[in-house]
Amino acid sequence: MIIRTRSFPRAALVGNPSDGYFGKTIAFTFGNFRAEVVLYESPELEILPSVRDHSVFQSIRDLVLDVNHHGYYGGIRLLKAAIKVFHDYCFEKGIVLHSDNFTIRYSSNIPHLVGLAGSSAIITACFRALMAYYGVKIVKPVLANLILSVEKEQLGISAGLQDRVAQVYQGPVFMDFNQKHMEEKGYGNYEMLSRDLIPSLYIAYRADLSEGSDIFHNNLRERFNRGEPEVIDSMRRWGELTDKVRNALLSHKKSRIHDLLNENFDIRRKLCRISKDNITMVETARSVGASAKFTGSGGAIIGTYTDETMFQSLCEALIPMGVEVIKPDISPESDE
Repeated sequence: MIIRTRSFPRAALVGNPSDGYFGKTIAFTFGNFRAEVVLYESPELEILPSVRDHSVFQSIRDLVLDVNHHGYYGGIRLLKAAIKVFHDYCFEKGIVLHSDNFTIRYSSNIPHLVGLAGSSAIITACFRALMAYYGVKIVKPVLANLILSVEKEQLGISAGLQDRVAQVYQGPVFMDFNQKHMEEKGYGNYEMLSRDLIPSLYIAYRADLSEGSDIFHNNLRERFNRGEPEVIDSMRRWGELTDKVRNALLSHKKSRIHDLLNENFDIRRKLCRISKDNITMVETARSVGASAKFTGSGGAIIGTYTDETMFQSLCEALIPMGVEVIKPDISPESDE
């Protein structure tokens, strides 16, 4: 038996980065890229390397280019950590796993470190494969927490819950991470939204502008924990923007979203240091009339556009800068 599972990149529409700070966000998965895991029975438990894990290069320049594109760490550590967390969860819950071993490998074409949650997509696909192989069911909000714990607790990667929630639920999701609810239930309030409510969106990314979430979140976390008023006020305002976008979607008043998305980024720009090239990408998109904000921690932006003429203008303005521009395929089919 060969098990194949998939997970997709995540784009934060509004509210980020408040998901790690008891805020609110709306995010969705899209099918233009994917992470895939293949698992099959074998005599020994083996994790096979992917292209991101190779260690043989044609030259020193090839090594540098590989590090610039993929970073220093591949996906094997993600699979190892995911398998451990899955095992520990089952042990804690008294779920007996059968003794058959397996071989597992992954592949992914999700652009790396540009704020599209490529790492958590690999972990999510791995959990789906393990659940299928062992016949284990884990409810969605708990599964999202487990996936977060792989990165945050096992690997020490700074992250919030919204990536994993969107990838587990697979579709546009409104998320409220109210502190009281989180402390009582262990997870937030999650509401699926119809993809038909979502306005025309573009996503644009430039791989050489990648910035891991660690770089952004570490400083912000310290400032939040100190109770810095500007940070606290920004988190509250990001939550308000999320409510306004949700209300605009549900009332079919999509035109209102443009300014709300722009404000999401403008708050971030005032609060944090953002590279000149990332700002240029946002300002270039806005110069043709589109809205623009980060999908994550930098390297990729998302926004609304009004018609095909504006989309073509976006492409003409951004592509010469080395920026890829796509229309996201929202809510791809689930493997469940």
